[in-house]
Amino acid sequence: SLLGMCLGIQIVTGLFLAMHYTANVELAFSSVAHICRDVNYGWLLRTMHANGA
Repeated sequence: SLLGMCLGIQIVTGLFLAMHYTANVELAFSSVAHICRDVNYGWLLRTMHANGA
């Protein structure tokens, strides 16, 4: 079903984003910028995760 596919995409992209995210007040923004700029297809993973929510 469509809902199951959306949930699967959220889980998979969330796991990949969590590997590169730093949960620190000083480093959170720079880790998101790192994901979008330096990680291969990180911008795509972040966009898919944000739009799936």
